[in-house]
Amino acid sequence: MNAHIREVVDGYAREGYAVVAPQIFDRLERDVELGYDEAGMGAGMVAFAKLSGEDALKDIQAAIGYASRYGKVGVVGYCFGGLLTWLSACELDGLVAASAYYGGGIATEAGRSARCPVMMHFGELDAHIPMSDVEAVREAQPGVQVYTYHADHGFSHDHRDSYDATAAASARERTLAFFAEHLA
Repeated sequence: MNAHIREVVDGYAREGYAVVAPQIFDRLERDVELGYDEAGMGAGMVAFAKLSGEDALKDIQAAIGYASRYGKVGVVGYCFGGLLTWLSACELDGLVAASAYYGGGIATEAGRSARCPVMMHFGELDAHIPMSDVEAVREAQPGVQVYTYHADHGFSHDHRDSYDATAAASARERTLAFFAEHLA
């Protein structure tokens, strides 16, 4: 959890959604706040290496259970959260739709079967996720809506140099339309 994630949560809340953002790194350090500078990114990589994917999915399942009191549940995630979004769509109960942004590692998990409609967003200039990985996802998952943008990794993150307002707006518009269709 950090200022940027709070802004993302607030943005979806302004669109009328009840929003829950599980603090999955609390399993390692309570109320940890990681920034996007070199120190924050380094600490995030250490936390990522220590975090059990199974535990992260348990936390997301609990958030889905909590959010379901407000109606149908969708999930959206960015970077590591994008991978967790894909895994959630494949493994967790109670999801109606999932939108994954630049989820590194999805290509290695592309053989899974989603339990709900999924949309994915990738940057064509992303050095972390090559277009060959995106094409592998498209090939393995023809039913998944996969969009690419002439942008870098983190293009929706307005606190980073890689932010691309045009790509971010397009991806957000697509995600909101996708959620309106499936969560209404």
